[in-house]
Amino acid sequence: MARGRGKPDARPGGKGLPPSQRPSKVCPVCGRPFVWRRKWRAVWEEVIYCSDRCRHQR
Repeated sequence: MARGRGKPDARPGGKGLPPSQRPSKVCPVCGRPFVWRRKWRAVWEEVIYCSDRCRHQR
């Protein structure tokens, strides 16, 4: 479905996809994988670290 009620269409960046199918990356500090989040939708290509803690420990 397009806009309106119901499930949204799968869009680039992970929006509308189940968590298991969203894009993921590996944090270079802790080595853990992390997945796309809505708050990162505009800057996903620039996200490197999984958390502020890892970003400060770099």
